[in-house]
Amino acid sequence: MFPFKSAALAALLGLTATQSLAQEVTLRFQHFVSPKSANPTYFITPWAEKVEKDSGGRIKVEIYPFMQLGGKAPSQYDLIRDGAIDGGWVIPGYQPGRFPEAEAMEMPFLVTKSAEEASKAAWLFTQKHLMDDFKDVHVIAAHMHGRGLVHKKGAAVTSVEDFAGLKLRGPSRPATLLLKKLGATPIGMPVPAFPEALSKGVVDGGVITWEMSPSLKLDELTDSHTDVAGDKSLYNLYFIWAMNKDKYESLPDDLKAVIDANSGFFASAWAGRAHDTGDKVGKEVMTAAGNEIAALNEAETDRIKALGDEVIAEWITDVSRKGLDGAALIDDARAAVQVTRDVSGRDY
Repeated sequence: MFPFKSAALAALLGLTATQSLAQEVTLRFQHFVSPKSANPTYFITPWAEKVEKDSGGRIKVEIYPFMQLGGKAPSQYDLIRDGAIDGGWVIPGYQPGRFPEAEAMEMPFLVTKSAEEASKAAWLFTQKHLMDDFKDVHVIAAHMHGRGLVHKKGAAVTSVEDFAGLKLRGPSRPATLLLKKLGATPIGMPVPAFPEALSKGVVDGGVITWEMSPSLKLDELTDSHTDVAGDKSLYNLYFIWAMNKDKYESLPDDLKAVIDANSGFFASAWAGRAHDTGDKVGKEVMTAAGNEIAALNEAETDRIKALGDEVIAEWITDVSRKGLDGAALIDDARAAVQVTRDVSGRDY
């Protein structure tokens, strides 16, 4: 009987040791928009599910929308850095001037209207220029949204002159600089504040994507939606999906490998593709509501591009005074866009 008991005990001890190695981890991530909007629907939630599946259930990822774990959207980076949350969705541009190199990707008419292509470029640019900027967190993905449009009350804009005097919401410094060049009064604000600002008349409209339009009720709060001609976006916004560095480092190697396998170029493209999917849905909702769907002609678009070039030139001068090589940053951003366009049809 004794040998049997010894074998049973050894097996039990072995099982206990195995279970202790296979530790369970819960990661709490948060974002600042509706769970029904495009990125949470087509990227954040599926990403969490894939991480859980790939880890054999050893990692549980909890997603909290609308900043339910606390804080405001502009403070998201610091919440992740400080460990108040394990991870989340960050718009660096919500803290103007803090991450100036990231602004290079947000310049007027720099990236394509395809969020997937733009997001691949964002990851390449991030690897070359931004990992030091974000050294306080663990970057999982870097991406862009899809085409940025002008959404406003009343008739669509048809010329540069139509922007004069409009109070328009802008999400970032490059966007607000362009709006000012157009003659509008730019009002910087994070996306959660946009619907209330519209309903109270604080703004006449703003620049945002198709995909965010339904969750912000722009079918009810605005009347027209205007794109520019061509395949380049009027403006864009740079995002990162990141987690607390200490939390990542505390994971056992096999669970770090799960996070790593769902990071980088692949995850960045996935996040961008989520916006492309959402853009199609959002445009359909705005069209079904009977809102005016418009696009500026090539001549007016060229006039805006010229103003956008002024924004870029002034930005280069500004950041160069601060010790950055602004021209090189813009060149590298454009090069990343071109490279990813060239490989957009290949597997990754």
